[in-house]
Amino acid sequence: MYDFDRETDRRGTWSVQWDGIADRFGVSDLLPFTISDMDFASPPEVLTALRDRVDHGVFGYTDWRLGDFREAIRHWYADRFDTAIDPDSLVYAPSVLSQLSQLLQMWTAPGDGVVVHTPTYDGFRKAVTGLGRELRGVPLGDLEALERELARPDSTMLLLCSPHNPTGRVWTEEELSAFAALAERHGAAVVSDEIHADLTTEGHRHVPWTRIAEPGRGHRWALVTSGTKAFNFPALSGSYGLIGDPDERTAFIRRMETGEGLASPAVLSLTAHIAAYRQGAAWLDELRGYVAGTMETVRRRLADGLPGVRWEPPQAGYLAWIDLRPLGIEETRLQEELITVEKVAIMPGGVYGTPGFVRLNVGCPRAKAERGVDALVRAAARLRTT
Repeated sequence: MYDFDRETDRRGTWSVQWDGIADRFGVSDLLPFTISDMDFASPPEVLTALRDRVDHGVFGYTDWRLGDFREAIRHWYADRFDTAIDPDSLVYAPSVLSQLSQLLQMWTAPGDGVVVHTPTYDGFRKAVTGLGRELRGVPLGDLEALERELARPDSTMLLLCSPHNPTGRVWTEEELSAFAALAERHGAAVVSDEIHADLTTEGHRHVPWTRIAEPGRGHRWALVTSGTKAFNFPALSGSYGLIGDPDERTAFIRRMETGEGLASPAVLSLTAHIAAYRQGAAWLDELRGYVAGTMETVRRRLADGLPGVRWEPPQAGYLAWIDLRPLGIEETRLQEELITVEKVAIMPGGVYGTPGFVRLNVGCPRAKAERGVDALVRAAARLRTT
């Protein structure tokens, strides 16, 4: 039904991925596979709803609690995750990271430890350290290390990425329950960033934190998310969250409306979310299938071109997290080869605290993704043999 092979020229649209490439990589004439947005147009159903709202022509102050926004979220969680949510538990903010910033200020103090899994989404690092908290990383899958960090008296928050960015790991219900038990045992608040939840692959099921937290896992937990990632409209801004305790929820809304001055959300964000959650399921399912096909292409080309690299597609998302450490290539040399010779921009693993990996964004037409992985294979093969 949808043409994901069609290429759209994003240059000249103030795109961070395309027009801002020189800010990170020093040159501008690179083919980018970087920041986590897609090169696909948003669903036509969303575009139609946006056009209709623009045609209305009046953009006065709005309130996210009025109209269909909360009901559309309730419907989506019931339909996609078999999860009942209370619309009265919802909060709104301009972005997931802005929610995280508020919750860090509410539930932690300067100098406190915030525990995360490594590798770590760089937005977490910037938010946590920028507010004077200490980022404390533990390797994925190491439950003993997680407990050691949470047991420290000043570790006051467990910050989850669920599904995980950059690895694409989908946490099982058993794993999430273990995290909840540890956080409860050691008195740590839990914030679960679930912005990649709609992008799971076949055979993997996302479990929202609200199903883990209720009933009775302590009062300080929040699920923060947005439809902007899955339906590719992050530039419209807008996110929402679920906070378990009514008093904490009221405090969060008060902070947003007073301290942050969020009296009126972006109306086009509300419009896009409602259309996506009411009419976008078919587009999303076809997108997931298309990305899975692209990931299989990446797997084959890596296996053929770099036999020493054993890589499997992620359990969620359109980010290929590739371990190149078996090749013994120094990260700065690889980046120089990719930039100066291959003319592509691919995120180095050091950005996420794990040098030796790369994060290749394949949320794009397959022909572009093939150019990216082929460039990576050529560059790595040359360096491996020198």
